[in-house]
Amino acid sequence: MQAIKSLSRPWADELHRRFLADTTKPFLFLFYHSFSSSTEAKTNSSSFTDFLINNFKISKTQALSISTRFHRVKSHEKPQSVLLFLQNLGFSETHIRSAVRVSPQILFSDIDKTLKPKIEFFQDLGLVGSELSNFISKNSPVLTVSLERRLVPCVEILNKILCKNENNQDLFRVLRRCSALVRANPESRLVGNIAFLKSCGIDGSQLSMLLTRRPRLFNWQESKLRDLVSRVLDMGFSVNSRMLVYGLYTVSCMSNDTFMRKLELFRSFGFSSDECMEMFRKQPALLRSSEEKVKLGIEFFMNTIKLEKSMNLNACLVFIFLGKSPGKINVVERFALTLSTNLCAFSVLVESILTLLLVIVFIYAGRSVLMSTTTR
Repeated sequence: MQAIKSLSRPWADELHRRFLADTTKPFLFLFYHSFSSSTEAKTNSSSFTDFLINNFKISKTQALSISTRFHRVKSHEKPQSVLLFLQNLGFSETHIRSAVRVSPQILFSDIDKTLKPKIEFFQDLGLVGSELSNFISKNSPVLTVSLERRLVPCVEILNKILCKNENNQDLFRVLRRCSALVRANPESRLVGNIAFLKSCGIDGSQLSMLLTRRPRLFNWQESKLRDLVSRVLDMGFSVNSRMLVYGLYTVSCMSNDTFMRKLELFRSFGFSSDECMEMFRKQPALLRSSEEKVKLGIEFFMNTIKLEKSMNLNACLVFIFLGKSPGKINVVERFALTLSTNLCAFSVLVESILTLLLVIVFIYAGRSVLMSTTTR
């Protein structure tokens, strides 16, 4: 019996050894494969980092960030071909670097199927030469979205709104200010926001003006846009009013704290809250002037000229003159706008003439005279 046990033990040990060998081989293989893959990825990442630094003059920190996202890159052939493609279009080193920093994925795009058709699309619109390179360098994400499902339909929608779009200049102005408008699904926000604004009576030239000056509004969530309209309506504007669009534009350009601070500036000169809101409803652009320039205007008319507060209220357009240099003020245009208020025609005429004369005095007197007068 003892002999049998002594014979069986070597057999059992050998069996156990073979079992362990068979079961550990997969784990050893996986460990080796994982280690080698990690080493290869680090090598590729390091190589791509050097490629970015050497070819695009990107900082090491930025290059490391980009190479981490594209750590599986094994060949630099496609990025090199994209670089040459952009250079042949006339893009400078600075333009290419700016584009790659924002949208590094364009380095791996197919030139003939992806990049070239989109570049040609913008060229056909009229963006060529330095205008094209400047636009792409600042808005490179437009090269990462679908031409058929995003760029083409969005541009078609925008062009239908823009009234005076000679040579697509208004379109380019919109795209430079908010290229996100053509990167998203047009059905998600753009179409809905346009329909909502039209339902508020903002259409035609007014809709075109709002799109040109404040294109980001059209990319807001519709609920946010509805909240803005509700807020402006609560200020005394009305749907279908010609001034509603200007109220929306002004309120959307500043935070609520800034808006209230500017109203408080008027109240500090003795205007009531109702008078402040009346001025804002008559000329929303009034609050887009800087606080310093508005204060200068009020002090000039109330303290220097000794204009009565009631006339200040009716001649609030004058404050906006201070937002421009005297040489660029179109006095006749402002005079005509003042005449378009809802006051009695005669009183408007008298006050407008007085206002016009005061503005002319201010223009030719110069700021130095104004400041010396106010310091007495």
